[in-house]
Amino acid sequence: MDKRLYIELENCIGCRSCLAACTQCGGHEERNRNYVYDVNPLVDRQTMPLMCLHCVNPACARSCPAQAIQIHETGAVLSALVEKCIGCQNCTIACPYGIPKFDTEQNLMYKCDLCIDRSKDGIPPMCASVCPTNTLQWLTDEEIDAKRKQFNLDNGGKWVTSLPYLEGETNVKVNLPGIFQGVTKLF
Repeated sequence: MDKRLYIELENCIGCRSCLAACTQCGGHEERNRNYVYDVNPLVDRQTMPLMCLHCVNPACARSCPAQAIQIHETGAVLSALVEKCIGCQNCTIACPYGIPKFDTEQNLMYKCDLCIDRSKDGIPPMCASVCPTNTLQWLTDEEIDAKRKQFNLDNGGKWVTSLPYLEGETNVKVNLPGIFQGVTKLF
């Protein structure tokens, strides 16, 4: 993958422009495929965007008996193929992040596909292209390494490239702010 989605959680202001943009991406049928959570509702305004991490060895794809979930050559893990999905919902159970959602009317799983129609050509996913605070950025590995050095990120609780229960790393990089230090699982 030439570029990756880079997330700086501490920049999120909860504007949810990423959600609005996601619905406008080609093929998304006006469905949100990413989420913004309130971390401590009624206590503070801290919000956190959550997108598919596009795992290198994704649990959702491994659990699919119909092989409906494909991995694009760029590393993006795609939504289930309509012609193959049998509606078993194994993928929604297997994902440790709770990302895949199931549409009971269409009998089909859907999730973030990094706006593959854009990202395969080097154009940022819709969410990253509209984020006013640079919470979501579309960066090269070199740019991510520069940020790692800038913020002195050493995988010691502030930098997540994979979690213990994943085999390999993810194609999305997350910079965890101080509020999340010591967190080993986001959900």
